[in-house]
Amino acid sequence: MSFASGVKAELCTAAIREKSSAVAECYGVLLYCNTFTPREIRIITGSGELAARLPRLFRRAFGLTFDLLPPEDARGKRSFAFTDGEKIARVFRAFGSEPGEALSLHINLAVLEEEGCKNAFIRGAFLSGGSITDPDKR
Repeated sequence: MSFASGVKAELCTAAIREKSSAVAECYGVLLYCNTFTPREIRIITGSGELAARLPRLFRRAFGLTFDLLPPEDARGKRSFAFTDGEKIARVFRAFGSEPGEALSLHINLAVLEEEGCKNAFIRGAFLSGGSITDPDKR
């Protein structure tokens, strides 16, 4: 396991307690995921730990289940998706946007106001699109 994979696996052990923190973590994941449009939300990950976390995270944040899930015995890249328009609209509205509107190029700080939400957002962004180098290597 690479250093970055180990860090991501450790971050995935964080409990999903507060709904506001779950929403903030989802926000971070979605801003750096593969597809976040009014027609489809698709998250692709090679991390088994993140793949296990995503369904719980989105259920806690929005009360939603994914429309497309990877097979339980999947290895390598795993794909999760929302294709149902009403589910996608619910996610967009949680971040202060409507699916028909263009996504703004700034972060909606209102989503990150409660304690722990900023950390949860950064965790989600890193899990979805981040990388880190082992500090013991050059």
